[in-house]
This record gives sequence, structure tokens and C-alpha cells, in this order.
Amino acid sequence: MSVLVYTESEGGNFKKAAFEVASYAKEVASMLGTTVTAVSINASNNEELGRYGVDKVLNVSSGDLEQFSAKAYAEVIKQAAEKENATVVVVGSSIDSKFVAPALAVNLNAGYASNVVALPESTAPFKVKRTAFSNKAFGVVEISSDVKLIGLSSNAFGIIENEVSAAVENFEPAVGDENFSVHVTAVDKATDKVSIADAEVVVSGGRGLKGPENWGMIEGLADVLGAATACSKPVSDMGWRPHGEHVGQTGKPVASNLYIAVGISGAIQHLAGINSSKVKVVINNDPEAPFFKAADYGIVGDAFEVVPKLIEKLKEFKANNA
Repeated sequence: MSVLVYTESEGGNFKKAAFEVASYAKEVASMLGTTVTAVSINASNNEELGRYGVDKVLNVSSGDLEQFSAKAYAEVIKQAAEKENATVVVVGSSIDSKFVAPALAVNLNAGYASNVVALPESTAPFKVKRTAFSNKAFGVVEISSDVKLIGLSSNAFGIIENEVSAAVENFEPAVGDENFSVHVTAVDKATDKVSIADAEVVVSGGRGLKGPENWGMIEGLADVLGAATACSKPVSDMGWRPHGEHVGQTGKPVASNLYIAVGISGAIQHLAGINSSKVKVVINNDPEAPFFKAADYGIVGDAFEVVPKLIEKLKEFKANNA
């Protein structure tokens, strides 16, 4: 018996979320008195997972799985769970993991708790805390199925080093053609250096920027903070920025440690998608903008004056504290 964790990777390298779910799984395994096994698909640095408490890595190397397929990946993880006799399976809350989780729950006949934000409150019965109502409330749910599936909310637990020696074992699951009925035809990636899913800081712009030609100051602020760039729905709809940068209830969810909104009024759909962010900063010249009610810090002012000064002060601070 073990706790099984699906560790996402891209281009052969693990995503930051992989280390967070591994850290979480290690704590759950300690509560249950068992070990952690990770499923790794086409990653090259599997031993790295040992830094975060993973005892064994099932290494899946397959050309058929180079492109993400929710049905196929769910079948791989299901076979790994059965091999390891796992009673708890942990996945993340990325777009890919949220596609995988429902299919995996069906495959394993498992109860699924999404958007989990803390360690289990108890293991017998098995109870976890999760967000509800578009992150406006919390609920404690009990999972009574034999296999429990947990979807850990991004940045909810953090990355904790707990080094062990990870044994890497090649794993060759049987994945038939029936699992590849959906094919990827195109990938629209955000152009920023840091992905929105992995970012601890996100700088987002709205219609207050007045046009795509002014996006340089958003990128400049993101660069000095080591942040990802994002945008509101109207901005992506108008073609100012790629749809991959659209955050909100109808776009990508954001659960960063710091979210800076520049020139975004704060429609309810946008707020629902970024409400899990720990600290929210708003820069807007309209003091009645709805975003100010949800913000931890707000600046009423012209973004074209505020943001350049903020960049300047941040650069000074970094230079003086290098």
C-alpha cells in the first residue's frame, strides 16, 4: 500500500506543481504510515523527486504519450495505482490534472475531492478541506470510497524538502488505441517566461492599458518581479494578448502568492478565477472599480504613471539588496 502521486512534467522537466503534490503526498503518507510512489510520464530527472519525499518513481517512457491525452494519462495512473495498491491518489489542479481527475476517479471508482487546501483533518474517516462556491467558502468533505482521489489546489501547501533516496522503476502500462480518441491539434502557449500555472507572482493587465502597444510596462513589471503575465477576458477577446494568458472563471485559474491587476475593473468572473491568490494588488484610476473591494492593497491612479514608478522603485530595492 502507498500514496500515489501524479507528477506533471513538460519537455522532460518536472513542473513546480509536481514538487508541491509530492510534498503533500509525503505528509499524507506519514499520517497513514506508508510510502509515496510517483507516476512520471516522459520526464528525465526522476531522482529529483526524492528531495520531496518520493520513495519510488514509476517511470513511463512512451512516444505515444508525448502529447497530453486525459483519457490515456488517466489509464496510466489507474494501472499504477492498482500496481501499488494505492488507497490515496494525489494530483494537482492544473488544467491537465483537472481533465485527468474525473476520468481517473471513474477508472478507480474513487471519491474525488477537488481544490483541496490542507492536509486531511482525519484519516478514519477520511476528511479534507476544500474551497467551494468559486473560492468564496470552504467545506470539509468526507471521502468514503476505498480509493480516495485528492486534487490539491495550487500554492495551497507549498514545496517542502524531505529528502529520501528515490528508487526509479520502469513501468510499461498497457494503453490501447481506445484511449487516444481525442487528439491535440494545436497548442496555444502564453509568451511569458514564467507559466501562469507555476508562477508565484502574476502581473495581469486589462482594458485600462488602452492597447497592445502598451503591454511593455506589464512585461517590464513582470520581469523585475520574476512573474508571469496574464490578462482579462476582454483583452484576449480583442486579440491584444493570446488566449493562453486569459485568467478568470472562464480562463485559467490563478492561485499565486501575489496577483497584481493593472487596469482591470474586476468583473465577477475575473474575481472568481483569481480569488485563491493570497495577496491581491489593484492599480486602477477608478476608485469605484469592483476590484478594490476584493483587493488587499489598492492604488487609485493612472497606470501609465504608477507602473513605471513602481518598476523604478523595485529595481532600486533589488540593487540595494543584492
